[in-house]
Amino acid sequence: MSDFLTDVQTLRRNAREHIDQGPITSAYGADRERVIAVLNEVLATELVCVLRYKRHYYMAEGLNSGPVAQEFLQHANEEQGHADQAATRIVQLQGEPDFNPATLVARSHAEYAPGNDLIDMIKEDLVAERVAIASYEEIVRWLGDGDTTTRRMIEGILAVEEEHADDMLTLLKRMGHPVEDSDHQASAPGPHTG
Repeated sequence: MSDFLTDVQTLRRNAREHIDQGPITSAYGADRERVIAVLNEVLATELVCVLRYKRHYYMAEGLNSGPVAQEFLQHANEEQGHADQAATRIVQLQGEPDFNPATLVARSHAEYAPGNDLIDMIKEDLVAERVAIASYEEIVRWLGDGDTTTRRMIEGILAVEEEHADDMLTLLKRMGHPVEDSDHQASAPGPHTG
């Protein structure tokens, strides 16, 4: 048996103390309020992405629109799943998920860009995915070992966002659109410090 583990009697006593804190124990090493605030930014980002992808799904027109629209719909559904994960984790951390539509875009790391045509929609989605990727990579590094559950959740979401970006890049290439660096570069803000 390892000597790093707290003895069982102490673990049991500590578990009974502050029972109202649910899964948050003395071993939690992050700034819980700050994590909740950052997760609310993640929630806003994901919800804005759902709305953008849904618009693109309904507005997709043209010869190549069928498969592209289906890709938009799949991504919208996956982004909704990410939003649900973030909201659930916020509640587990004894916070309140912020679904206020009046402040959604301001809290989102990604922009809501409607796009003018199919190519433009794909580009806007690629830019938004790149913003999310950069932002979530920064969140993962920031969380470190302070909140491993939230970090693993963000890492899982990050992996899907990378797939989404790859999907959008593949669509652009399949449609014969030359992809220049300026077409898909985005600078991403890190977790807001406000």
